[in-house]
Amino acid sequence: MYDFYREPVKKSSAAERGKIVLWKIAKVINTHFPTLNENFEQLVDPRVRKSYTLAELLTGALFVFIFKDGSRNLYNSDRRDELFRQNFFKVFKVRLPQADTFDALLRVLPPNEIEHIKVKLISSLFEQKLFREFRFLGKYYHVAVDATGISSYEQRHCPHCLTKTSKHGTTTYFHYVLEAKLVTSSGLSISLASEFLENTDRKEYEKQDCEQKAFVRLASKIKKFFPRLPICLLADGLYPNNTVFDICQQNNWLFIITLKDGSLKSFNAEANLLKNTAIKQTHQRADSATLTTLDYAYLNDLQYGNRKYSWIECCESTWHKETKTTTNQRFVYITNVTQKSDIVVSTIFSGRLRWKIENEGFNELKNNGYELQHKYSRVSYPAMQNYYHILQIAHAINQLVEKTNAIKTLLKEYSKQTKENLWRNLLAYMAMIDFKNEVDALYD
Repeated sequence: MYDFYREPVKKSSAAERGKIVLWKIAKVINTHFPTLNENFEQLVDPRVRKSYTLAELLTGALFVFIFKDGSRNLYNSDRRDELFRQNFFKVFKVRLPQADTFDALLRVLPPNEIEHIKVKLISSLFEQKLFREFRFLGKYYHVAVDATGISSYEQRHCPHCLTKTSKHGTTTYFHYVLEAKLVTSSGLSISLASEFLENTDRKEYEKQDCEQKAFVRLASKIKKFFPRLPICLLADGLYPNNTVFDICQQNNWLFIITLKDGSLKSFNAEANLLKNTAIKQTHQRADSATLTTLDYAYLNDLQYGNRKYSWIECCESTWHKETKTTTNQRFVYITNVTQKSDIVVSTIFSGRLRWKIENEGFNELKNNGYELQHKYSRVSYPAMQNYYHILQIAHAINQLVEKTNAIKTLLKEYSKQTKENLWRNLLAYMAMIDFKNEVDALYD
């Protein structure tokens, strides 16, 4: 029976939600990235006229993505409001420039300088020991690699465009980037290094740049940026080959790579021949709706080339109680981690974390306010790269904000509450509420 005398649960107002999100963004920046503006100001300024500082311009570009505006026009719409600009200055201590102003800077600023700032910021998170609890075997950080498209054009965008011609003779010009992201079981997907796939001239290409070539360059970047970071590389079925295996050995990296049935034929043949002798174990887990059975199997010391690797398999069967149906999945990996009964489960779990770069990584950036594939700069290749690197910094900041208990609590207040709605509350709060002395609450 309903208790008419029960005190109703108090839920936050839209203004309160907006305020909480804003304070969490400010606190994450102040706590985890306190040198952000200092790093921006240390760049070599290529401009002649300087109405804004470098920190103001790059902070403006950064907040296009932190605010999840999705375009320069929407950012400008926020900035037009005088109260919005005043409130922003009170909290972040910099002015908000017009979007065309920071776009002009990003067209002439070398993209590697912005990427180096990203590396400095992410390196500080490792120094703060933020990800230690998510390491594989208590030591190795999961780094997933994958490529994604960031823009496509009917006409050539720049000399570096990749091209694809359909069977009807229509040529599409596009840009791809290969990413290395730190991924965790908590859902974080944070960029460590980026490598653009690019052609070097305007000729028709017999052999264009590709993901395999870009990985060699990306791996070199990772080792240069994070020379002492213990890494466990996670990758899809494109990556089990001697080039990748050699790089991992040279860099002392572990790897867990998806193994498709049609790849590494001699290795797969030996695994299939010896499969009946594989060491096996079974685990089950259940909740109110499902019963899942996981069958694990592994083989060590299988030869490929002049080295030996391990083969691991997980067959997952899930019984759905309501529909009385079963879904089955099979996961197979090749790894340079010698398997034992006490680590095979965690090895499979780590291998499956590769999906984080697609779901929490690329999917989030394409569909949830960041608009990765939006053409933030239609004519400038350096600006396109700079926007991409700045987006990765903003995404790292927002992910840390979204993992705070305060934001998790807000998301649970209503059954259909979303992060996108919370960020809309944030923008409305900044445009409609005069902060006055409320900024002091940031340090409470």
